Amino acid sequence: MKRKFADRANWRRVTDRRFLCRYIDSRRFTGYVTLYSMLKLKEPLMKTYGGLTFCVADKGYSWLQYFPKDAHFIVTTMFNEKREVVEWYIDICKSQGVTDQGVPWFDDLYLDIVVLGDGTVFLLDEDELDDALRRGVITEADYALATRTAHGLLRMIDAHAFPYFRLSIEHRRRLFPASALRV
Repeated sequence: MKRKFADRANWRRVTDRRFLCRYIDSRRFTGYVTLYSMLKLKEPLMKTYGGLTFCVADKGYSWLQYFPKDAHFIVTTMFNEKREVVEWYIDICKSQGVTDQGVPWFDDLYLDIVVLGDGTVFLLDEDELDDALRRGVITEADYALATRTAHGLLRMIDAHAFPYFRLSIEHRRRLFPASALRV
């Protein structure tokens, strides 16, 4: 199981970045919301789903990430340089927390859900989850948690009840305006 940090301090692909973090306690969302803005990169990051290739990281791109309180998932909205949604990436996690420096983190449980801007949904890395169980990296309880969480989220997405699609667009504009990123 890998621990991942919202500030991606060790991501060598990005050579100049801005990282902002806010804690929100509201009726619609409680938890941390972060914005990771990419100002300079060594090279873009491309991902392929269902035979289609997308750029998910490049100069001017930003990732808005949600760490919902007491949840077993993290939601990343990837915006291009025009602030258009490229995709939503949902990591299933065992636990999450915050470092002493105030940086949110999560322990990844392998399963991921990708939702493209057109609504196409992909469940990824089931083979990695199966392999982690087989190798004893995770327990049966971790495996059950990951699959239960992923399938619950897929049902919410299918029922158009997943709030992060609209919330991320609103929060990107309201919580992290362009003026907040100027140096």
